[in-house]
Amino acid sequence: MMGCFLAASTGLSNPVVWVLCALTAITLQVLSNLANDYGDFKQGVDNAHRTGPQRTLQSGAITERQMRAGIAVTAAIAFVAGALLIFVFARLTWRELAVFAALGVGAVLAALLYTLGKRPYGYRGLGDLFCFLFFGWVAVAGTYYLSTKILEFTVLLPATAMGFLSNAVLNINNMRDYENDKASGKNSLVVKIGLKRAFAYHVFLIVGAFICLSIFLWLKQAPWYAYAFWLLFPLFAKDLVTIRKTFESGQLDPLLPKQVRQSFFLVLIFSIVFLFI
Repeated sequence: MMGCFLAASTGLSNPVVWVLCALTAITLQVLSNLANDYGDFKQGVDNAHRTGPQRTLQSGAITERQMRAGIAVTAAIAFVAGALLIFVFARLTWRELAVFAALGVGAVLAALLYTLGKRPYGYRGLGDLFCFLFFGWVAVAGTYYLSTKILEFTVLLPATAMGFLSNAVLNINNMRDYENDKASGKNSLVVKIGLKRAFAYHVFLIVGAFICLSIFLWLKQAPWYAYAFWLLFPLFAKDLVTIRKTFESGQLDPLLPKQVRQSFFLVLIFSIVFLFI
């Protein structure tokens, strides 16, 4: 959504590209969650000691065979949507095709290998890095470029903000699962740095997202009312206070959907105001 609004602000509209970008991003998100469910189950992380809602394999709601089929179908949809996007509708040069094809394959592999394989990178504290890259820079800057064919480096600022907010969701999840992940050998970034530093990291992500968006607007010489998205900052700050009080008790589940909703409205307010300035 951020990439589409930024592209629309240039006057270059390509709704088909936007729809395919959205479909690709959504299927990659679903794929990463299915693969995470399957991988954590196979690794023994999803056990009786896990906090939060039970997952589908953990609860016995579906079989491993059904999960593998779901992963295969979702990966296929992501491949088809991505292929239609870059090979048919985006009208790219061969050099551009090579770059985006590599990014597309990399995105699918990143979704799968988070917890799958012999050496899943999510178990080595690298989940935040790949989340930042693919749900931040690639998602926003990639959508913007595919829509406009304009290489504008200032777009990396809102892309960075989206990467930070995506990592904030992951960080809350990993803080919630800290004890069980540590006991199960899943060395997420939170397990590696500890809960106190994970909270400081979370503050950095939230504040950093707002600062990146503000710098972008400043570079664009936007009027004062373009900074209206800061009206949402007290909601994020309230959640930071709640996390600081509760992270050691593991009662973080309610904050996950709140983080997602608030991030959505942040993008919506920022983008709509920027589009009409």
